[in-house]
Amino acid sequence: MTMVETALGLIPQPYRAVAIRHRELLKFAMVGGTTWVIDTAIFLVLKSTILEPKPTTAKVIATVIATIVSYGLNRGWSFRTRGGRERHHETVLYVLVSAISVGVYAAPVWVSRYVLDLRTPTVTLFTEHMADLISGQIVGVLLGMAFRWWAFRRWVFPHEDARPRPVPVAKH
Repeated sequence: MTMVETALGLIPQPYRAVAIRHRELLKFAMVGGTTWVIDTAIFLVLKSTILEPKPTTAKVIATVIATIVSYGLNRGWSFRTRGGRERHHETVLYVLVSAISVGVYAAPVWVSRYVLDLRTPTVTLFTEHMADLISGQIVGVLLGMAFRWWAFRRWVFPHEDARPRPVPVAKH
């Protein structure tokens, strides 16, 4: 029994049926949660140290690193049976969608800082940091994940069951 099957077995009915029906989305969300932790850690470290005056740049760098990790996890797990394109074509599309999504992720930080002017000396340092965290790590991530879910299924991994499912090894 796989880890996913074990986890699904712990979910009571009728929720289990919903989880099974949306298994791909749940896997995508788990990958997103993992890469969110990576993104957040890198963003906060960069924003608190060498890129303190440049939070949008810190957000872009953090998102790019998290996106590289995301490709491996999404291709190998979330969308492992989807495909329909040659590997190099799929990779180029993934990079293109991810590049667009970097802008989607970073836009709320830019709006917070430069449109709403939520930066010192207009606001307190605490308010500036909270605005960066909320705009970058909550609003930006939610918008970016919604865009990526739609775009990956639409263009990068468009066909269901394009790659064979792994055959479970029988244990004796």
